[in-house]
Amino acid sequence: MRKPSVVSPSDEVTLIGQVFDTPVVVKGATWLPFAEIVVWIFTTWIAGKRRPERSFYQQMGVGLLAMPVILGSEWCHNFAHAAAACFIGKPMNAMRITWGTPLVVYFDINDPTVTPRQHIFRALGGPLFNALILPIAILLRSRTHPDSITRELADTAVGMNILLCTVSLLPMPGIDGGSILKWTLVENGATPEEADETVRKVNGVLGVVLGIAIGIAFKKKRGLVGALVALFAALALAIGSGLLCEQ
Repeated sequence: MRKPSVVSPSDEVTLIGQVFDTPVVVKGATWLPFAEIVVWIFTTWIAGKRRPERSFYQQMGVGLLAMPVILGSEWCHNFAHAAAACFIGKPMNAMRITWGTPLVVYFDINDPTVTPRQHIFRALGGPLFNALILPIAILLRSRTHPDSITRELADTAVGMNILLCTVSLLPMPGIDGGSILKWTLVENGATPEEADETVRKVNGVLGVVLGIAIGIAFKKKRGLVGALVALFAALALAIGSGLLCEQ
């Protein structure tokens, strides 16, 4: 099964702006901020788990402050991809806002007018942004009081940027690390098809490694981490077995 495209040239979309020479579009009602609501519910739960003595409204307030820290990191991650693509003169075809989050759109993932190094540079934009923000977030955290709301927000910023730095570099198709691996192989003489096959095999191994990590996470009673790792393990195994591939 091929992953469905985020948006195709024939789709009817509404242009709402432009960022780094990239059209920002929405399609129908799929722009509705579903992600913001879900993340707010999650951050409200975390705020209560951290400080059970808080009232529900206090939990909601802290959650409301933490929500843009999480989603802002994700938005800026994708804007950094757009900036990198614009910098090398190969801008993205579009950025689609779907359920409140931005998605990178390339109509042709094997565009022959884009060199392997340019593909790699575009893919590195997001992870590099998070890697640069991380030490700033750590510095700000060190200047906050341990029991303050600002410390919780700083912890959120540190955690989210670590997550984006690591997850985005997993060598999976559709994720930055997959693109970096694929085009590094092409740069070293492989065809795009051969590189895709190598990435597929790597994901089979990755799925097994992540499967081991699931057990470790649950053994250490890190259920949330274990669930997240399980999601990526399932995706990696699906890719490795050929059940799922990039468009």
